Amino acid sequence: MDKDIEKFWQKQTDKPLFPDILWNKPEQRTHAGRLGIIGGNRLGFFAVAKSAEAAYQNGVGEVRVLLPDALRNNLKNLKNCEIAFAPSTESGSFAKDAILDAQALGDWSDLLLIVGDLSRNSETAIFVEKVLIENPTKPILLTRDAAELSLPSATAWLQNPNLTFFSPLAGLQKLFRAIYYPKVITFSMPIMTLIETLHKFTISYPTSIITVHQQVGQEPYFLVAKDGKIITMSIRYAKQSIISPWLGDLSAKISNFLIWNPTHQLEAITTALLP
Repeated sequence: MDKDIEKFWQKQTDKPLFPDILWNKPEQRTHAGRLGIIGGNRLGFFAVAKSAEAAYQNGVGEVRVLLPDALRNNLKNLKNCEIAFAPSTESGSFAKDAILDAQALGDWSDLLLIVGDLSRNSETAIFVEKVLIENPTKPILLTRDAAELSLPSATAWLQNPNLTFFSPLAGLQKLFRAIYYPKVITFSMPIMTLIETLHKFTISYPTSIITVHQQVGQEPYFLVAKDGKIITMSIRYAKQSIISPWLGDLSAKISNFLIWNPTHQLEAITTALLP
């Protein structure tokens, strides 16, 4: 174990570790930023709808959602957001040509949340890759199946200091494999080993990492990593279940805090985990 671990590891309980960030929320919605959300396919857009509603309820200024046009006749509206439709594949997920619409959404927004429900489609994977590679400094939060679809281009987007990778431990394991990182992530590894691993990883790569660790018989923990610094927080303090982080509303809340605190990403993510 790294003898200096306490120099880069902090713990958040049910009390905010960064109270100034907690209160740094715009009072007027007109100054609360713009969030663009990308996701959905013909068979599902639950996470898109949930994240759009949660972002608005948590105070972001404006929300725009980009969906594949295969949903055009099945979806009348979503609450508190504007909807745009982009070209879709025959299977109903984003086509490669949707990149123009994604670029327009990226130009409009302060942050892109690629929330998933994208389906496992090779053309959609190319679409996600283009969004990431053509926006090398854009604030982006990747989560759920969007995180996994992004892995072929991970070597490129890991250089984006404004990108956040929010994934279960399995996704982090696949990320390390995708870039041939010389440390293996396992489900049985002690949390202290994972802390040290993420400390070294985020010194090498400026992307922010959020994951969940749970050993058999022990409570699960969030881990947030950025620039070699690590913060852990029990999911119990966040008042989350083991599955609720992946439903879309927490990703939206994190996105809001990142919009409001663009130069304090570690602190913003950590604060957003509070209930």
